[in-house]
Amino acid sequence: MINSAYGQHALSRAQIYRWYKTFKDGRENVEDEPRSGRRSSSRTDENVTRVKAVLDTDRRMDIRLIADEVRIPKTVVHRIVTGDLSMGKICAKLVPEEQKETRLSICQDIVNLLSTEPNMLE
Repeated sequence: MINSAYGQHALSRAQIYRWYKTFKDGRENVEDEPRSGRRSSSRTDENVTRVKAVLDTDRRMDIRLIADEVRIPKTVVHRIVTGDLSMGKICAKLVPEEQKETRLSICQDIVNLLSTEPNMLE
């Protein structure tokens, strides 16, 4: 029934048995339990500030160059730029997401204006 309801997104039979056993043994929540090992220390407020400072000096830098400059892994720099700073690439330049939305809105206004007044550019 689970396979017909969820298709390829369904849990495997073995995983269902593992979950069943853990709930039968007394587990009451589905949140991840703490894991052993060291937590990532690269994605800190200090590193977010350092990445933002590098981007403020040159927005045309790519993720690899930023990572080399601040000496943290590229994957962490990518998460900081896209997640914490909400920035993305536009024409080889990193810009904040709200700036992209503003550009889109202005372009749509121009297209609408040209459809009502086709001779506007003349």
